[in-house]
Amino acid sequence: MNSKQYFTRKNFITISLVGMFAILLVFMALCLDYSDFSSFVDTDNMFALIALGLNFSPIMAGVYGVAFVGLIAIYSIICTVAIIYEMRLAYVNGIKRTSGKMIAIYSATLLICIALSFGIGLIVQPKIDSENVIRHLKFFAQCFTITAVIYVVLAIAIGMVVMFILNFKKVNKPFEFFGNKELNDVLVDDDSEVAISESFGVQDGGVAGGGVNGKFGERAEGENGVVTASGATVATSVELEDREKVFPSLSAIDVRYEGYDAEKIASDDVTLPQLCEGFRDYLASQEKLYYDIDTIRVFVSGLNASRLLLLEGLSGTGKSSLPRYFCKYVGGKYTFVSVQATWRDRTSLLGYFNDFSKTYAETDFLTALYEAGYDGDRINMFVLDELNISRVEYYFADFLSVLEYPEDEWKLRIMQLPTGFVPPVRLEEGLIQIPANSYFVGTANKDDSTFSIADKVYDRAITIDFDNINMPFVPEKDSLPIKLGKEKLQQLFASAQQNAEYALTNEDLEQFRKITDFIYNEFDIAFGNRVMNQISVLVPTFMACGGSKENILDFMLSHKVLTKLEGRFEDYIKTKLKQLNALIAKTYGEKVFVKSEKAISELIRKL
Repeated sequence: MNSKQYFTRKNFITISLVGMFAILLVFMALCLDYSDFSSFVDTDNMFALIALGLNFSPIMAGVYGVAFVGLIAIYSIICTVAIIYEMRLAYVNGIKRTSGKMIAIYSATLLICIALSFGIGLIVQPKIDSENVIRHLKFFAQCFTITAVIYVVLAIAIGMVVMFILNFKKVNKPFEFFGNKELNDVLVDDDSEVAISESFGVQDGGVAGGGVNGKFGERAEGENGVVTASGATVATSVELEDREKVFPSLSAIDVRYEGYDAEKIASDDVTLPQLCEGFRDYLASQEKLYYDIDTIRVFVSGLNASRLLLLEGLSGTGKSSLPRYFCKYVGGKYTFVSVQATWRDRTSLLGYFNDFSKTYAETDFLTALYEAGYDGDRINMFVLDELNISRVEYYFADFLSVLEYPEDEWKLRIMQLPTGFVPPVRLEEGLIQIPANSYFVGTANKDDSTFSIADKVYDRAITIDFDNINMPFVPEKDSLPIKLGKEKLQQLFASAQQNAEYALTNEDLEQFRKITDFIYNEFDIAFGNRVMNQISVLVPTFMACGGSKENILDFMLSHKVLTKLEGRFEDYIKTKLKQLNALIAKTYGEKVFVKSEKAISELIRKL
C-alpha cells in the first residue's frame, strides 16, 4: 500500500490545465509580436486582429519580450506543481491545509516564482530601463488577456461538446449530480406508491430516516448511515468533517510518523536457545519471576505456529506477566486490554462510529493496532486479560477468521466511508490491516465467573497451562534486555523450519498416528488439518529452542485432544482411557508423555 500519495488524479488535471494555458500564452506571444523574431507568424493573424479590435497597440517585443513571457509561463507551471505538492504533503501528514502556517508557505512559493520569472526575464534584457520594462510588462498584459479570453471560449466550447456527448449516451437514464438522483427523473405512475417510497429509500415497511427493514435490529437505514446487527454504525451518505475530527487518535499517529514507516530494529545476533534461556534468566534475575524452561520454549515457538496464544491457569501464576516482560526483554510493545463481561461484538475492540457526534469512538486496542502498522519491525503483543469473562467467539470472531488467510488479506473493515471522505493514511477504504508483527495473547481463569472457551478457539490457538507455581531458582548469570525485531525473529523461525534434523520423520508420524488413530476410533475425536499444520510448525521450532520432540508432541496431544474429553461420562470412557495410557507407554515408553499421562489420570479420577 502506498501511504505517501503526494499527487492525485485531480492534481494532475489541474497541472495539465495550467500547462495548456502556459503553452497557449507562449503561442500568443509569438502571434502578437511585430518584430522580425516572429516573422514566421503573419502579423495579420486572427489573434493580432483581435488585439487590434481591443485597441491594443502593436508592440515589437522581439526575442527578449517573447522570452520574458515564456519564463512567466514556465514558472506558472512550477508554481502550480510546488503549491499542490505542499498541499498534499500537509494533507498526508495530517496538517490542516488552510492553516496560517500553510497559507504562508503557499504565499512564499507564489512570491518566489513571481520574483524569479519577472526578475530573470528583466535581467537578461540587453538594456534595462523604464521604457524597456514598461514595454515588456505591457506586452505580457496583452498576451495574458487574449490568452485568457481564448482559453475561456475554448473551455466553454469543449465543455458543451462533452456535455452533449455524455448526456446523449445516458438520455434515458436518471440524472445524477454528485451521486444524488433527482426525483424529477424517476418515472412513477400516479398510483404507484411503491415506486414513490423507493425513491425516498423506504422498502419493505421501513421508515425513511431510520426505519427497520424486515426485522428489528437486523438492519436500520437512516440519513446518517446503516446500523448492522452487531450494533456497529456505518456511515454511508453522511458528510463527515476532516479526518482529524473523525479519527483524532489515528490522525495523530499519522502526524507523529509523518506518513513514513519507522526504521527497522538493529536486532542482536541471537539464536532461539539463547533467546529462551536468556529470557528465563532475565525474568528470574530482573523481575523475580520463575518459569519452567519448557514453558518459555512453548511460548516462543508458539508465536510461529499461531497468532493466538492462550495462557490458562490459576490466578497469580504469571500469565499476564509472561507476554508483558517478553516485550520488555526484546524491545517490543505491549498493549493490555481488560476484557469486560458486556462485550458482545468486535466494536468492543475496534470501536464504532458515533452517529450523534459524527466521530469514530477509537479504542486503545485500535490505536495500538494502527500504530503497529507504522512500526512494522517491532514485536507487538495484544494481551486480552481474562478473555473468557465474555464469549471469545463473539467479540474476537472476525480476528479468528481473518488470521486464517494469507498475511496480505489480514484486513478488517472499520467502517463504510462516505463518498469524498479521505480517512487516515493506513485506513484505506475503511479497512485496517492487521500487521504481521502483531500477536494476540489471551489469559484465562477457570472458575464459575467465566465462560468455557469454544473448540473453534482452542483449535486455532496454542494453549499453555499455568497450573503450578514454579519454585524460585538462582540463574547462572544476570540477563539484560536485548533488541529483537520481527524480521529477525521470523528468520530464526524459518531456519528452524528448514533444518531437516528438527523435522518430523515418517517414523515419527507413524508412531504418533497410532495414538491419534486409537483416539479417533474409540472416542471419535479427530486431528484436523489445522492441528496437524500447527504440529508441523511447532515441533521443529520447539526443538530449535532446545526442547525435545517427545515433549512437544506430548504437549500437543494433551492440549489439542485430551481436553476435548472433558465433560464426557460414558461408561466405556474410563476403560478406554486406561487402554490409551497403556498404548502411549508402549509406543514412547514410561514417563515420556508426562502431560498426557497426567491429563488421562485426571480424567479417570473424575469418572
